[in-house]
Amino acid sequence: MAKQLGYAATSKLHGIMQGSAPSFGTLNDILERWPDVAADWLVLGKGPMLRGGTTAAAPQPQAAPVVMDTMNERGEQNTLFVPIPAQAGYTMHHHEAAYYKQLDAYRLPGFEHGEFQAFEVSGDSMAPTINHRDVVVCSRMAELRLLEPGEVYIVATAASVMLKRIRTRVRATDTEVTLFSDNANRPPYEMETRDVRELWRVQGYVSGCIPSAPDVTVEQL
Repeated sequence: MAKQLGYAATSKLHGIMQGSAPSFGTLNDILERWPDVAADWLVLGKGPMLRGGTTAAAPQPQAAPVVMDTMNERGEQNTLFVPIPAQAGYTMHHHEAAYYKQLDAYRLPGFEHGEFQAFEVSGDSMAPTINHRDVVVCSRMAELRLLEPGEVYIVATAASVMLKRIRTRVRATDTEVTLFSDNANRPPYEMETRDVRELWRVQGYVSGCIPSAPDVTVEQL
């Protein structure tokens, strides 16, 4: 978004994401760049998001998760792989069996029993723990309140598929969850629990990045 607005840095938009009120200039820039966006929705949070649209209906209960049969001809469980290019479609079609049929499935040692999905990592928010283009292998979490604090999760919303660490337990009464990055340059941020459509716990990962040899000086120290 910062690039499309012509901003040299992302700090202005990061500040808004952290809770700062956008300036008049920023609001004006957004409305000029995307003229279909309704000003009342952007400034006041009222009415439809787009000009000439209708007010969004109340959120409907989420569809039950699709469980795909990915057994190979020998009866061994395979793992569905969601590459980066397919993740935009995942946010919209994760509940449709037809979408999953387009994904490749692989048999991974150690993940033969249970429902697993593999997601290709985009970006460096979890570096140096997990890097760009690594593949995380995950098991589905039925509810937010069942997560294990401190673990890494794939968090799927209507807008994105994110890899984040969740450090605290989420109670049934909590309306927000804090998502953390291992990259010190990425600040944590709050997300409304109702926006989480799917949650997958990372059980392992595949990486093409081989760690370098230990630094001799560090070993001596």
